[in-house]
Amino acid sequence: MSLLPPSSSPYRVVELSDVSDKTLEEALNQTTGEGFRFESIHFVTQPGSRRPGMAFLFFTSEGHPGGA
Repeated sequence: MSLLPPSSSPYRVVELSDVSDKTLEEALNQTTGEGFRFESIHFVTQPGSRRPGMAFLFFTSEGHPGGA
């Protein structure tokens, strides 16, 4: 999991190279616990494979435009 230090940016993108229920849950809980609101998730798959090789989680900061 790749997380940047907290900043005043209204957006946060989390990249996961190990896509499992545990890593997704950990990233969601950690980032929403920091005050970010979950917006969407995008999976990256290789041709011929249905299992995602990477995932990108997109968050917005509460109190900024687009956030709750």
